[in-house]
Amino acid sequence: MRHAGIRCKPRAELRDREAELLHLDHSAVSSSLTWASLVDALAAMFRDGCEAPLRHAHGWAEGEERNTLLLMPAWQAGRYTGVKIVHVAPGHVPAVHAAYLLSDAVTGVPLALLDGGALTDRRTAAASLLAARHLARPDSRRLMLLGSGKVAHALAEAYRAAFPIEEIAVWSRDPRNVERLASRLRAEGHPAMAVDDPDPGEADIVSAATLSRTPLLRAGSVRPGTHVDLVGAFRPDMRESAGDLLAAATLVVDTRAGALAEAGDIVQAVAEGAIGPEHVAADLADLCRGTHPGRRNAAEITVFKSVGWAGEDLAAAILAYEDAVSGAARE
Repeated sequence: MRHAGIRCKPRAELRDREAELLHLDHSAVSSSLTWASLVDALAAMFRDGCEAPLRHAHGWAEGEERNTLLLMPAWQAGRYTGVKIVHVAPGHVPAVHAAYLLSDAVTGVPLALLDGGALTDRRTAAASLLAARHLARPDSRRLMLLGSGKVAHALAEAYRAAFPIEEIAVWSRDPRNVERLASRLRAEGHPAMAVDDPDPGEADIVSAATLSRTPLLRAGSVRPGTHVDLVGAFRPDMRESAGDLLAAATLVVDTRAGALAEAGDIVQAVAEGAIGPEHVAADLADLCRGTHPGRRNAAEITVFKSVGWAGEDLAAAILAYEDAVSGAARE
């Protein structure tokens, strides 16, 4: 992959001298993070591990709204450190802005500043795709998307890249937004259509990327063999699924610590008594290390719940940076 205007030294040389900070914009990040390479990078990170504390969240009042600052650090000794900085300002459009700083773990030299929006959208969808490799039926052909934002768009691209998807039904609470996303997907060659009803009864894979505070999916609404991908509810007061769906499914999370602390679907289901913490069958590290088999039969209902892990951002940032360095070295 070649990136115009990039001039940088291989990482080993950066330990001996200062280097110009590399800037990777939205386009450069997106083009570097192909679905296949990104899923492989995430799998390696979940398998090998890194240090990644739970994210720091700080809020303050801005008029009638409450803004939030999120800090997500992660590091691998002897390799890289990184931190994602996210500002969420609900009263503005766009409401979320993010940046990622990647540094050399040995010297502390800053290496690259990456567009955090592109990084987040693609690593989020790639984590869902990594889970689906283990949990969805390989012959899944019908995808239902709940949500119409940037992450929903990335999810559609990701699933089409890895499964024989022949139909994408798109739903959100705002008809204008859902038609806009469906039209964009069709223009890009995807078989998408807007629907009025979030009924997942005909879907093989249901992927939800919303900010819902009330359940959109229940046990009786999905058929046997469905894989449900819950992406959007990243705070304890949000949820996209009812407790009975989680109770009826094989439940897998990105990380146990993050899911049990922050995932509203799980936190609320536990509080209601629908499930206990032990109902979480596995996390992505278990799947990637082979300590859990993933889907065991064609009729099994599987659920993947993600809230985001700083190790995913670190893996994506390393992949984008090393791709840029390799491209510059060839010029």
